[in-house]
Amino acid sequence: MSSESSASSTGSVPATGSTPPFRLPKVPFWAQILTGLVLGVLLGWAARSGDVAWLVTTLDKIGSIFVQLLKLAVAPLVFFAILVSITNLRNVNNAARLATRTLLWFMATSLIAVAIGLAIGLLTDPGSGTGLTPKDGLKPEHSGGWLDFLTGIVPENVITPFTDLNVLQIVFMAAVAGVAALQLGEKAQPILSLSNAVLELLQKALWWVIRLAPLGTLGLIGYAIAEYGWDLIGKYATFTADIYIGCALVMFGVYPLLLSLVAKVNPLQFFRGAWPAIQLAFVSRSSVGTMPLTQKVTERLGVPKEYASFAVPFGATTKMDGCASIYPAIAAIFIAQIFDVQLDITDYLLIAFVSVVGSAATAGLTGATVMLTLTLSTLGLPLEGVGLLMAIDPIVDMMRTATNVAGQALVPVLVSAREKILDHEAYAGATSSPLDEPADGRESRVAAAAA
Repeated sequence: MSSESSASSTGSVPATGSTPPFRLPKVPFWAQILTGLVLGVLLGWAARSGDVAWLVTTLDKIGSIFVQLLKLAVAPLVFFAILVSITNLRNVNNAARLATRTLLWFMATSLIAVAIGLAIGLLTDPGSGTGLTPKDGLKPEHSGGWLDFLTGIVPENVITPFTDLNVLQIVFMAAVAGVAALQLGEKAQPILSLSNAVLELLQKALWWVIRLAPLGTLGLIGYAIAEYGWDLIGKYATFTADIYIGCALVMFGVYPLLLSLVAKVNPLQFFRGAWPAIQLAFVSRSSVGTMPLTQKVTERLGVPKEYASFAVPFGATTKMDGCASIYPAIAAIFIAQIFDVQLDITDYLLIAFVSVVGSAATAGLTGATVMLTLTLSTLGLPLEGVGLLMAIDPIVDMMRTATNVAGQALVPVLVSAREKILDHEAYAGATSSPLDEPADGRESRVAAAAA
């Protein structure tokens, strides 16, 4: 046998003159999303400018099917994610302390976000000069009051929350089941094994849907441009700008400060690692639909898997800095100005209270109508004001949800850093394209929390 053929058979040295097979380069996930975004804007503009009805319909169907696929797994995903995350806490040192710290940081960042929202609303007067009147408002079909919120947590049966997609009730049932499983100990192990298997199955299926995000981006953005254009945004220019500026200040101002001062880590590296989840949230407008990706990027940022599996699902259903803090604060001021109602310091304090306590009312679903009606009913403002904002809701909801998800990834990093269980090597090496790289097999490490 010749030396060349021998080398070829062993694979150590390629044969002289051989050409490696051509392979298409992998396109990073962020680049795929960006491409879908650009194409969506172009197609949407073309459809609106040329009044191409079939193109508008096609973009609508593409975007709607993508969102529908995301929502398909929401109910079982939330139930099993919360159940498993609660039972996983038994594997974490100082689990009660971690859970308490997580909740406190959720509340603290919500207060900061609502304060920024109130400040922007008071400075810009978003309801002035819009040309809108109380006659333009429509009372929503479903509204939320405190009694509805409190009594609505407990379901009447175990089926209706899943069929009606009442995420708050699903969270309640999952939490009860999780605590009961912890109390039963070994007797509950068969149920826990099944729950883990079902959760992995759901996450795998949803991961396939997430890979369709570039196509979903094209449809959702394209239809938004074709349907709304700039005409509608013109009436709500100040309000829309306020929401985007408020969310940007929280996401790119407050969060980096907390990462630098509290966690003492590089904020740019956080956004590099969390960016795929933030992008998907912007497009899908669903915190729960983004949850598997949010958990993946959070773990890649060095948060222990056992803790991340609790904090991220918990955050996806309760941590809403965009939908439950910035948005209702600015929206309440906007509606009060349209209806010529004067708000005082007590009303502003009530808005802050609602944003912290009532954020679970949004429950990770697309839109924040329930949270807004809860805020308006608390302040005594006309619920018809909700109808004024429904038309613009898809536009502002993209930025709100992106802020929600950024906060849901931020808090586990803050808590892990403070409790000295953050893997700093993993944080420093977190990639911006986790969909394109295999899992590195890093074992989650949970050290004893600092005294």
